[in-house]
Amino acid sequence: MTTLQSGALIGGIGLFLLGMWLMTEGLRLAAGAALREVLASSTRTRWRALGSGILLTAVVQSSSAVTVAAIGFVNAGLLSLGQVLWVLFGSNVGTSMTGWLVALLGLKIKIDLLALPLIGVGMLLRLTGGASRRGSIGLALAGFGVLFLGIDVLRNAFTDLAAGMSFPEVDGFWGVAAHVLIGAILTMLMQSSSAATALILTAAQGGLLGLESAAAVVIGSNIGTTGTALIAAIGATANAKRAAAAHVLFNLLTGCVALLALPWLLSLTQWLGGWVGAPAGVATVLALFHTVFNLLGVLLMWPLSDRLAAFLEGRFRSAEEDEGRARYLDAATAVLPALAIDALNREVARYGSIALRAAHSLTPLDTDPTQELARVQRTLAALSTAIDDFVVRLNRAAMTQDTAMRLAKVLRRSAYYANMAEQLPAIAAAAQGLPAGTLALESQLAAGIGRLRTAAAALLLQLDREAKESPAEKLDGQASAWEAEYQRIKAALLEAGALGILTPSAMDLLLRSHSALRRALQQALKASKVAQSIGEPAPR
Repeated sequence: MTTLQSGALIGGIGLFLLGMWLMTEGLRLAAGAALREVLASSTRTRWRALGSGILLTAVVQSSSAVTVAAIGFVNAGLLSLGQVLWVLFGSNVGTSMTGWLVALLGLKIKIDLLALPLIGVGMLLRLTGGASRRGSIGLALAGFGVLFLGIDVLRNAFTDLAAGMSFPEVDGFWGVAAHVLIGAILTMLMQSSSAATALILTAAQGGLLGLESAAAVVIGSNIGTTGTALIAAIGATANAKRAAAAHVLFNLLTGCVALLALPWLLSLTQWLGGWVGAPAGVATVLALFHTVFNLLGVLLMWPLSDRLAAFLEGRFRSAEEDEGRARYLDAATAVLPALAIDALNREVARYGSIALRAAHSLTPLDTDPTQELARVQRTLAALSTAIDDFVVRLNRAAMTQDTAMRLAKVLRRSAYYANMAEQLPAIAAAAQGLPAGTLALESQLAAGIGRLRTAAAALLLQLDREAKESPAEKLDGQASAWEAEYQRIKAALLEAGALGILTPSAMDLLLRSHSALRRALQQALKASKVAQSIGEPAPR
């Protein structure tokens, strides 16, 4: 390889990657929030999620971008893991569209007749449109043109190379394995399966690779995309790891099946190409092969996706998710009301314990409760959903009057704890939003607030620890004393606001926080009193 040929090869790859980036960035900016809305509304069914993955990847020309977006949506709670699986599977099919662009356009026409006008028009729109949608569309058009220029440079470079050398062909299993490895390494180095596919197709069309060898490299490039997913999953959330694992499993399964059936798939691809009247040529056969074996992967995963989702849900679990899973509720006990109510009572007690501990940890004013509050809210929301679903199943079973009355008490206890949990954001609001040094000039008021919140934390802790010991009667005196102190601090806060010692916003924040703390204590005490009348204390 001469210096000129090396420069052409490197430059062609660079132009292709630059064009891909410009096109992707332009389309992303042009879509804006529409991408989120389209993805969220187009994944309600398996078919629609699959179609969304294919279409979005074909348009954006980046399966990685769609994968990252999908992971973000599932973490935000907009999509379930089951929906995301089909978006990811569809993105693998959609990324094969690059091969068709290269085969049908990039290697069949005089590139500069298409690429240069696209670059010119695109940049004109970009310069006149600025940051508007028109400017973003112009950026995408210019990127499309640069991408085709890169394909043209690669085509010419490989044509020159093929005239003076031949790619070593290795027969048998090790030869196929070597070509798969080459494809995977190319994709991981370029961080773009689209660029690797363009490189492979142009090399094959230039005579540098045989059909079977090129097909093996295409399979390798598909497998190589898992490298980006694995890197993205390092240190990520549990859902991100599950989505990355699904992406890896799909590509590995598809690649293994395609390798085992490689001769037959190539024969099928060539027959299909002739049957549909596709243009003759190695690049066209490879583009069709890439699409066919990804569709085969979708067919293989169709009956397995539910099991895969269940399998992944049990992996990479965080402590938060484990805490949010019901420990005592089982569908089998829902048909036996007496046992079911005992189980429900235990789960409600655990829900209350989590809420009590959260309120206790959020009480101090000298710590940032943002992360703790978000974690607890997700945990309680998951547990609340499990409790509600169990109650719905329990209501379908026939029960005696005594059992129904006991259920009503458990539900009342649950409602008290739920009301207490609703106060958590307001309790934390003072620590989150109060500017530093707000109470520095009023040490007596600051000391009173500190004592009040410390006493509340102690009461909450006792309520959690003494759930079996009739804490309501023991703590009534302490609760009355706390109420008197609360009224004194409330009056002092109002006075500080009136005298200008506190700003109106700081005063309001502290009043709301202490009011929420008061209501949380009241609801927790009521829940404890109801717990004693249920009959069986619920161990945690």
